Amino acid sequence: MTARYSESFKQQAVEKALSRADSTTLAEITASLGIGDSTLHKWLVKARKQQLGSDSEHDKASVSGVKKEKRPQDWSPEARFEMVLACSTLEESAMHQMCRERGLYAHHVTQWKADFIGGLGASDGRDAKRLKGEVLQLKKELTRKDRALADDCRMQEIERRRKPKPRRRRC
Repeated sequence: MTARYSESFKQQAVEKALSRADSTTLAEITASLGIGDSTLHKWLVKARKQQLGSDSEHDKASVSGVKKEKRPQDWSPEARFEMVLACSTLEESAMHQMCRERGLYAHHVTQWKADFIGGLGASDGRDAKRLKGEVLQLKKELTRKDRALADDCRMQEIERRRKPKPRRRRC
């Protein structure tokens, strides 16, 4: 017996799949929704081809936007920066509207802004200097261990050569 799902359920499942986090797999989404993997895959294909039917005008706009939308983690840094700039002059309600049109939430833009601001901190020079020191220390340690290993191999070879070979008995 096959289950019948409403068009709104299918659209919500597709939107949930397209806006999932990097750590969330499609299998986890299908398990949480109680549907099969192949079912969700078919709905995604239909949504991308804009064949997933709907009754209301809002749902039609939502489905037509599925093809153009991309997940927040798929945005390039340049596109993220442009979105942050575009939203910086808008009021909150206008920003939410703009985000919905592009398949985002306002917290994505806020996080991107914080990431860009955090990337401009003065700690970059200190971090680079600290990391350079760590790399230098690790290289010295690796060189020391390589020499110790080579010495150990030489000593084992000397010991092996010093041992007399056992003689074979002839029958």
